[in-house]
Parts: sequence; structure tokens; C-alpha cells
Amino acid sequence: MKNVKEIEYTIKDKEWEKLLDESFKKNVKNAKIDGFRKGHVTKDMYIKKFGIESLYRDAMDLGLDEAYRSVMTGNKDLIPVVEPAVDIKEIDEKHIMYVFTIITKPEVKLGKYKALGVKKEKASVTKEELSKEIENLQARFAEIVVKENGVVADKNTAIIDFEGFVDGKKLDGGSGENYPLEIGSNTFIPGFETGLIGMKVGEEKELKLKFPENYTEELKNKDVTFKVKVNEIKERVLPELNKEFYEDLGYKDVKTKEEFENKVKEDIIKRKEATIEDKYINECIEKAVSNMKVEINHEIIHEEIHRMMHQMEDQIRMQGLSLDQYLEFSHMTREQLEEQMHPEAENRVKARYLLEAVADEEKFEITDKDAEKEAEKLAENYGMTKEQLLTEFGGLEVVKYDMKMRKAIEVVKGE
Repeated sequence: MKNVKEIEYTIKDKEWEKLLDESFKKNVKNAKIDGFRKGHVTKDMYIKKFGIESLYRDAMDLGLDEAYRSVMTGNKDLIPVVEPAVDIKEIDEKHIMYVFTIITKPEVKLGKYKALGVKKEKASVTKEELSKEIENLQARFAEIVVKENGVVADKNTAIIDFEGFVDGKKLDGGSGENYPLEIGSNTFIPGFETGLIGMKVGEEKELKLKFPENYTEELKNKDVTFKVKVNEIKERVLPELNKEFYEDLGYKDVKTKEEFENKVKEDIIKRKEATIEDKYINECIEKAVSNMKVEINHEIIHEEIHRMMHQMEDQIRMQGLSLDQYLEFSHMTREQLEEQMHPEAENRVKARYLLEAVADEEKFEITDKDAEKEAEKLAENYGMTKEQLLTEFGGLEVVKYDMKMRKAIEVVKGE
């Protein structure tokens, strides 16, 4: 591929001999030879015993940084986009030849990236959606009360004693006392929760059910009997739609039910518009990517996969799990997860190169002053100082890059 460069670099003679000496000083500390105290073996004796080849690995490592710096200093036009690979082409007691494989940004040939004909949805709210949202808002402030002289109904919480039996034997782990079960939560196997509907406090009942096909191997499709007793019934009492409730939600200027419904509808529209906008941007980028020509090295995609893995690991850690635990729960290996991430990683890389190419084509220029203003605005939004934000972002150049990418998105959107 055109963006792959192999560069050789040789360290020889006295420079290589010096590295071999440093390697000897490191390795001799643990060398054991009869007749010599540990660490006091001469170099000639050490080489006679272990061979000069035993010094190559550490000498090679010691010279690697210097070799890489020299290669990059002599090829300043090469900007690696992934960690360069290094191989040893030749090595003996006189010299070492490194071969650095440097992958630079691939060439992008833009196709059509404006006026792409992608249709943008229009946000709307149905009566059912509005009603459901209002009910959800009420549920946040619902009061759980004991249901007096009533029966178990959908969405009630039944406090129950239960005991399960399979083949006439008590089911291991299939019993509980004063267990709070919300009807409709689908916590238990099918038929259990619906079987409680209509029961009164103190009533006992036998539920003859069957474990589903997708249950554990030893229990799937087996008949099971649950003996159940209802000890107490609780229900959620939703707050009334009044001024006090509106204020609890933060709608201080809302006074009537009509105003409240309009406000809730506006909020739903805003959420939908944000989702629609994200979808529209993605579809525009996908269309523009399909119109461009670029050959992506597998190393670049692999690097993106590693970045995604680190992001995922951070998210999992916030939930109190390690990546190994997540993989165990998901019945996946790390390799399978990486393979699963491959298409998304490739899409991300292509989208990034598309937007960079658009920014170049449109000749976007972001001044330090523009970036400073943007940093100040972002810092205010995040509740931190500009200096803190720049540290988190990685400096002013990253802010500039981010601004360019957002301008490129606006061009691709055609807005």
C-alpha cells in the first residue's frame, strides 16, 4: 500500500559494541560460572560460556529508541498514524539492522459529499406517547401504599410466600418469604404473576406451570407447582395533575393541564429531534463515505478496535465489573469481542478520514483565538477552568481539530 514505508537503520562498529557492553553489564549481574563470584565474570568468559548471542536482545532494546528517533528525524514528512512496527533484519557481533514499518494517513479521494439527498425525519408526538410520558412522570412521584380490602392487580406489588415443587420434590432456590413481586415485571416464569391477579390478602393458591424452553437445561419444559400465599398488597398512587406536581417537575410557569401537556410534548419533541439529528448525520456520513475511495490498512482498524476496547473497559469498570468478568458473563473471548467490533471500528475510521478530507477540501482554518473562545465556552459548560479543559482535551490543537470536524459535519449535512 502507498502509505506503508519500510525504513532500514543500522547501528554498527563502536556504537553497537557499546550497546553490547551495556547489555553485558546488565546480564552479568545474574550470571553464575564456577570459579567466579556472582556478578564478577569477565566479558570474555561470559561470552565463552553463554555466547555473544545472549547479549543481542538487551542490546537491541537499548538501541531501539535511538534508532527510531534517528529514523523520524531524517523523515520528518512521515507522520505515523499507528505505532510503527519494528523487525530485526540483520544482527551479529558487528552490527544490527532495524526495519521500521511506518504507516501514514491513507490517501482519500472524495466523491460527492454535499447535497446527498438524505431525507430527514420530522419529529411528532402521538396521543399515546404523550399519555405514556405523563404517566412515567407521575410514576417518579408515586406513593406506594398498602391496598386495603382489594385484590392483586396489574402493577401492584404482592408480598408473598412461595414454594416450588418439581417431580414432587422441593425446588432448590424456588422458595421465599415476604417476597415483594411487582405484577407485570416478568421477574418469575410465565404464568406466575398473572396467576396472582385477583388473589386477596391471606389467600393461598397452587399455580401449576411449566418452565420455558429457554430455561436451564435441567428444568426447561418441566412441570412445576408453586404454592403461594399473599401476605400484603401494595399499590402505586399517582399524584394528581396540579400546580404542585408541575412545580415538583421543575415547570414553575405551568399552571393548567393544557400548559403541562404542551410542555411535556415540547420535551418529547426535543428528545426525538436530537435522536433524529444523530441518525441524519450518520446517514449523511455513510452516504459520503460510500462515495469516496480509500484503502484502510488493517493496522489502523486494529488500533481503533483497541481504542474502543479501552472505552468499553472504562464503562464496565464504572459498573463495578472487569472486562474479564464481562467476557465471562457474555460467553465470549476477547478475540470474539474484537471481531464483533471490527465493522464499527472500520466505519469510525472511514468517517474520520472523510471529515478530515472534507475539512482540507473546504480549506477550513481555525485560529488560536477561535479555539481559545471555544475552549472558554466548553469549560463553562463543563463547570471547569479553561486550563483544566485544555488538559482534559489534550491541548488547543485538539480543540481546533474538534471544531474542524464539526464544521465538516455541517458541510456533509448540507446545512
